[in-house]
Amino acid sequence: MDDSCTTVAVQRYLNELAGVAGNSPAEPLVRALLGRSVDRLHLLCATMLFRSYPRLTRPPLNLQTDEILSSVVERLLKAMKQVRPGNVRQFFALANRHMRWELNDLARRLDKETNAVALRDSLAAAPDSSGSQVSPNTHRILDAIAGLADNEREVFDLVRIQGMTHAEAADVLGVSPKTVQRRLNRGLVLLTQKLGDLQSAPPADRA
Repeated sequence: MDDSCTTVAVQRYLNELAGVAGNSPAEPLVRALLGRSVDRLHLLCATMLFRSYPRLTRPPLNLQTDEILSSVVERLLKAMKQVRPGNVRQFFALANRHMRWELNDLARRLDKETNAVALRDSLAAAPDSSGSQVSPNTHRILDAIAGLADNEREVFDLVRIQGMTHAEAADVLGVSPKTVQRRLNRGLVLLTQKLGDLQSAPPADRA
């Protein structure tokens, strides 16, 4: 896949969408846009799934990249009825947001089912804690990350959650690596302020 050609093609579709009148059907253009960007969306889905949510790839879910991609495409078809990204960076940021939401929804559902099974089993055998329940501190950290401004959250997600280099994140966002570093530093400062009462530093605050 020629990534630069994909970027040019995506921007062309976004420009066409910007010219579509409010009452005119935009879905054919959106579908064409998603079809043209599907390879990069697939790569982003795989990166986020296997680096940030590997437990979802194991039983009982055995989640596959194609399943996430399908759900994200459906989410984007709905979202882009109201939201029209103006450039490539905004489009992939929107896609990343919906990937994260989809995976978070699946993770919460898995936790609820796991906890329900553990509770049911405890009625019979009172087993040791499975350790699968998300702790209150973890919820606080996730909420703090979700509460960052869009720019800081996007960079934090790409670099500290998805594991991209500054250069890779800069390419996705259409900014310089220095801008990525500045936004990441600002996000980490805000997270430290919000989570400073925790005994350990936020898990993402690592080299």
